[in-house]
Amino acid sequence: MSKKYFGTDGIRGRVGEYPITPDFMLKLGWAAGMAFRKMGTCKVLVGKDTRISGYMFESALEAGLTSAGADVMLLGPMPTPAIAYLARTFQAEAGIVISASHNPHDDNGIKFFSGKGTKLPDELELMIEELLDTPMTVVESSKIGKVSRINDASGRYIEFCKSSVPTGTTFSGLKIVIDCAHGATYKVAPSVFRELGADVVVLSAQPNGLNINDNCGSTHMGQLQAAVLSEHADLGIAFDGDGDRVLMVDHTGAIVDGDELLFIIARDLHERGKLQGGVVGTLMSNLGLELALVDLSIPFIRANVGDRYVIAELLERNWLVGGENSGHVVCFNHTTTGDAIIAALQVLMALKTRNEGLALARQALRKCPQVLINVRFGGGESPLEHPAVKEASARVTQAMAGRGRVLLRKSGTEPLVRVMVEGEDETLVRGYAEELAKLVTEVSA
Repeated sequence: MSKKYFGTDGIRGRVGEYPITPDFMLKLGWAAGMAFRKMGTCKVLVGKDTRISGYMFESALEAGLTSAGADVMLLGPMPTPAIAYLARTFQAEAGIVISASHNPHDDNGIKFFSGKGTKLPDELELMIEELLDTPMTVVESSKIGKVSRINDASGRYIEFCKSSVPTGTTFSGLKIVIDCAHGATYKVAPSVFRELGADVVVLSAQPNGLNINDNCGSTHMGQLQAAVLSEHADLGIAFDGDGDRVLMVDHTGAIVDGDELLFIIARDLHERGKLQGGVVGTLMSNLGLELALVDLSIPFIRANVGDRYVIAELLERNWLVGGENSGHVVCFNHTTTGDAIIAALQVLMALKTRNEGLALARQALRKCPQVLINVRFGGGESPLEHPAVKEASARVTQAMAGRGRVLLRKSGTEPLVRVMVEGEDETLVRGYAEELAKLVTEVSA
């Protein structure tokens, strides 16, 4: 089994298809329990989002863990980052989340956190993988694990989120519309913002197991945009199904993406002398983010696409803030993983400090035009290795003189080369992208 099934990206699959099936979850629970027990006493937290298959998978996972002698503490529907926090709070060996994040209800998956709220150590992942290839054995009756439920999990996490802003902070006078995507934030998010004084209008907080992410939340912003305008709200906040992504809408109904939210948070920390190093984005972060940070003398580096790569760069550099334009925002000064509620609170705090609205705050980041062209090729040697393509890419990059960039990369799932050019002049950007796409097509023929 490949290591890709474990870690901060977790396991992903469609119900009934490999690898996410009840029997796999039973075996995975057993393998994880056996591995955790080898590390000492074993207490494992299990949370989930609101999709209907979570009940089935939770039961299978629970049976597997207890058969290996692990004690299980059930949290019920909770945001993914809440499990990372609560694993630390309860001094558990691990936290497990049953969720497929922003995917539709008929997908599901699993994500592991260590007892420190971070990805599992590589040696522990390897141990679980090896155990998956061995026959299941049940511990003797006296050593079977026990199961309990944490009834105050939501309250603990709400207080943790509120602690990420200074004591005494109030958002009184601020009207917010929150879209919970019928997902894991449906209970906790409205309470967090209401208890901090905001006037909160709630959308998509009636999960029925089948409606998670269904035309709502951070992947479908239209409902939130309309509600912000009709409610005359100051802003809107959209979460995804498991609560680790956030996007916003300003009072005009304009969408504010992860790059813009990351900039607002980083600028605030920088102005208060609390940034510590620079900012980590990804290969897909808009060039405008990089240029805006450069203007503030804030270092910026790009990681591969995926929150685990962002987190790895932050840890290596001992920096605090990073994220993706999709809305994964990591604030290491408050927590150990991407947390949508925490990120949203940091944005609101930055707006409060500057006494400005979201529409004005985002204007300091001027998004650069971006043209993306997909070129299909027939397999074999990658056209990206062709000398003519390399030369043309370098020539275009040099011509943009640091005010633009070229990204050529192969799709991980299709025989496609993605040609992306980004810069300040849209006409030039489009011309360069079409030139490079034509060349890639020619060398692929």
